[in-house]
Amino acid sequence: VIRCRAAVAWAPGKPLSVEEVEVAPPKAGEVRIKLVVTGICRTDEHLLQGCFPNAEFPVIPGHEGAGIVESIGEGVTSMNPGDKVIPLCLPQCGECSFCQNPQSNFCQKSQISEPQNLLPDKTSRFSCKGKQIHHFLWVSTFSEYTVVPEYAVAKIDAAAPLDKVCLFGCGFSTGYGAAINTAKVKPGSTCAIFGLGGVGLSVVMGCKTAGASRIIAVDINKDKFAKAKELGATDCINPRDFKKPIQEVITEMTGQGVDYSFEAIGHADTMIAALASCNMNTGVCVMVGVLDSKISIDPTLLLTGRTWKGTMLGGWKMRECMPKLVSSYLEKKFNSDLLITHTLPFAEVNEGFELLHAGK
Repeated sequence: VIRCRAAVAWAPGKPLSVEEVEVAPPKAGEVRIKLVVTGICRTDEHLLQGCFPNAEFPVIPGHEGAGIVESIGEGVTSMNPGDKVIPLCLPQCGECSFCQNPQSNFCQKSQISEPQNLLPDKTSRFSCKGKQIHHFLWVSTFSEYTVVPEYAVAKIDAAAPLDKVCLFGCGFSTGYGAAINTAKVKPGSTCAIFGLGGVGLSVVMGCKTAGASRIIAVDINKDKFAKAKELGATDCINPRDFKKPIQEVITEMTGQGVDYSFEAIGHADTMIAALASCNMNTGVCVMVGVLDSKISIDPTLLLTGRTWKGTMLGGWKMRECMPKLVSSYLEKKFNSDLLITHTLPFAEVNEGFELLHAGK
């Protein structure tokens, strides 16, 4: 058993508490990872507010980390102690019908199919003050050590800087893949991205890499515009600067709407606006943000031929694609480093969430 620090959420709506926790050794088919770095993602915020479906408290949040294998359980063959790895909040078991379908990146062992509050054997590897602590999406990266099933870990290039590629565990992969894999953005096309947080800026990068000729970035926070332009946006617009709905503004800017639109916020009104912003016949709208409410739409938005689709972790089969994404990063095919705004010591994890709330 390893004793280490972890940020524990004891109850919804309360700040995280940095505690000493006990992390049990890995069982068969599991890997224990020494986490070096973790990102903070809006999904962790949903969990802390009690909005994440089927989550259980107390819990160690975090799902966007990178680290080094500390030990492996019986039967683990794809990695060894000392390997650099990224734990995956979307597993790839390789056995379910989705994993075996080349067009699918979803795994039936993921959170949407069954809760990942405990490891597959329905027990936890975490305890604190004599209490069992739940896992989050099996990865719980807000802990200095974590235990994850082998099929929810990707081994990556030993040259990768962990403090940069940790973003690939969720935010960067989700946004970049939404453009490359889910929308399949074509060269010369037009795109609109709603929301310029880490995910939305990653969509901008994906559209640029795919060769889009016009990339319209939409946000009510003008402080995001400089970075969006640096990453490839051609136009930046603030809906508050216009008297008419933003979808009408985008349709006027482009003639008939964009070829591809992306919603990376998770609000019902911006999802409708993103759908209405793309060309009514061949436009594709990709839902990237996580919505915590129901949504009602006018079906004529789809009747004329628009496509509305969602993406899970950017459409990547995570275990097999993560090493390739990291290699592309090392080859400088994109500069995801620009997404990193602050680096804080672990004890200041709550300050990290304050920066998230402030749009910084």
